[in-house]
Amino acid sequence: MNIFAIVGRSFLGFLATIGNIAVFTGKAVFHTFAPPFYFRLLWRQIVSVGYYSLPVVGLTALFTGAVLARQIYIGTGRIGIESAVPTIVVFGITRELGPVIASLMVAGRVSAAMAAEIGTMRVSEQIDALQTLATNPFKYLIAPRILATALVLPVLVFIGDVIGVMGGYFMSTELLGFNSSAYLRNTIDFLEVADVISGLVKAAVFGFLIALMGCYHGYRSDGGAQGVGRATTNAVVSASILILAANYIITELLFAQ
Repeated sequence: MNIFAIVGRSFLGFLATIGNIAVFTGKAVFHTFAPPFYFRLLWRQIVSVGYYSLPVVGLTALFTGAVLARQIYIGTGRIGIESAVPTIVVFGITRELGPVIASLMVAGRVSAAMAAEIGTMRVSEQIDALQTLATNPFKYLIAPRILATALVLPVLVFIGDVIGVMGGYFMSTELLGFNSSAYLRNTIDFLEVADVISGLVKAAVFGFLIALMGCYHGYRSDGGAQGVGRATTNAVVSASILILAANYIITELLFAQ
């Protein structure tokens, strides 16, 4: 019976967590679009999430594009269709690797930072002080972070797509012997607007999830410094899992035949 009790408690705890996240999400979305708006805080978060994440996203995209071109060249060489490298590189980066890898990198930086910052405010009772001063914590702390991340991440992903494609271009033309003009022509001819837009839609959803998990775990943290550390870890792990799960769901919705 103890085994069933443990399983039951775990299942009920899981359901309680889902319910808490759903309630938190509803409040966050409502306060994101309801006035008043703190534009100065929004701009600060846009700079923090976007500008300071750009080097990480750019370097990741560059090396991902180069490695992808190398691996595709090896794979297509086995069946004699090396000319497909430009098409597969731009297709894979814009649809999948660009938004997913960029979002995972941003989640490791941004979600952890949000959880640590809000968690520190929670354990030091600064959030309670905001409520005492008649300031809604969702409006002041959470809404700017969610809106900024959802707006900025598509921009980061678009820049990452360009850098990733150029990484594949340099790998192919400098090391694999591809003709420069032919590579660019194949890339442009086979690239469709829907490929880019689908990646940007994914990025917006991923940005929402990244900020939501960071804010949620930070807002509900307790237990002093140890609780803040636990909230930071949980934020990154949960954001990464939700990104991968959402990627599959969005892909099925957009491209299912």
